[in-house]
Amino acid sequence: MEEILKTIIENLVDQKNQVQITRVDDEKGVLLKVKVADEDMGKVIGKQGRIAKAIRTVMKAVTSKEHKKVGIVFEE
Repeated sequence: MEEILKTIIENLVDQKNQVQITRVDDEKGVLLKVKVADEDMGKVIGKQGRIAKAIRTVMKAVTSKEHKKVGIVFEE
């Protein structure tokens, strides 16, 4: 799951070595915290959050087979 998200994020940003994904498991599901370089944050979120929403939609489709809920948080 993290590998798929990391691949998506790395293809959007310029500084691929600054991409960090942290996984937090709890009883509700999985929370993935994404951290990128400050200058790449706009590329990951997109205008009006469209790219971030698309990333969340793709990850929701990926995790639906595993019957887990996934949340994605973009941190600065």
